[in-house]
Amino acid sequence: MAAVTEMTDRKLVILKAIIRNYLETGEPVGSRTLSKYTELNLSSATIRNEMADLEDLGYIFQPHTSAGRIPSDKGYRLYVDMLMEEKEQEITELRNTMLEKTDKVDKILQQAAKVLAANTNYATMVSAPVNSRNTLKFIQLSQVDEEQIVAVIVMGGNVIKNKIIDVGETLSSETLLKLNMLLNTTLNGMSIEEINLGLIARLKEQAGIHSQVISDVLDAVAEIIHVDDDMEIYTSGATNIFKYPELSDKQSAQEIISAFEEKQQLADLVTETLASEDNHGIQVYIGDEAPVKTMKDCSVVTATYELGEGMKGTIGIIGPKRMDYEHVMKTLKTLQNELDAIYYKDPKE
Repeated sequence: MAAVTEMTDRKLVILKAIIRNYLETGEPVGSRTLSKYTELNLSSATIRNEMADLEDLGYIFQPHTSAGRIPSDKGYRLYVDMLMEEKEQEITELRNTMLEKTDKVDKILQQAAKVLAANTNYATMVSAPVNSRNTLKFIQLSQVDEEQIVAVIVMGGNVIKNKIIDVGETLSSETLLKLNMLLNTTLNGMSIEEINLGLIARLKEQAGIHSQVISDVLDAVAEIIHVDDDMEIYTSGATNIFKYPELSDKQSAQEIISAFEEKQQLADLVTETLASEDNHGIQVYIGDEAPVKTMKDCSVVTATYELGEGMKGTIGIIGPKRMDYEHVMKTLKTLQNELDAIYYKDPKE
């Protein structure tokens, strides 16, 4: 990026505009065309002077007399380097923000489960938010070494996943840029269900000799989106079950304790709750209605909270059928509203 030192901000903006226009039209770009770019806000004369300087510096050239300018290899190189640096910075900033936010949310959810159990005297659970929409926001491919690339995959809710992919060859910056543009232009906002065989075939055809890279990246995307085994669930108050004679004298009490320890059945309860059509209201399961069979002698009350962009989690209270439903639902509603509000608060608060 040392070459940038010989460039003013205005020259960089004009060079980017020339390259983007040329990539779109394939035609030499003149000063009149660039003067129509509202973000430049420069006269044709000023643009002509800057273009003359860019030509002297070797970033653009005139293919023939009276034509506009097109980027040189040196111009493409500077553009690609700047673009990759910008994207890497965006990913780094996004990752740091999400790590801070995730750490904060985890602590809040742990505390929420404890407060809920203390407030109700029942067993409680709060699941960490998961991406219910499973859509793609951004993919960045970067070279790791001569035969590997890393795919940074950003999903709805700004969930970031990394995947190392063996490619067996060294891919140039230009090739990675083209593959990044191809993937993001085509897949942005799509769910895994929408990425069908026809779409994959078109992507591979456009990728040409690098079609296998596209195939490997899509496999990585599918693998990452479908991974849900690491669902985090915070629990508290499981031993409160023993406070109620109708539960403490039965085998179901031990089964409930086991469910809270192993958490797989709680994960099934979360999945069932999030899959419900009306998954943002409060749901009450009484006895055999409970999605978890080991809780057939209990009542289970759940609510879904949302942290924005499809990130949803479940709050659950498990107690005897004679639980204080009015108090439980009021408490759940209050916590649900507080968790919903987290996404909209200033992260520094």
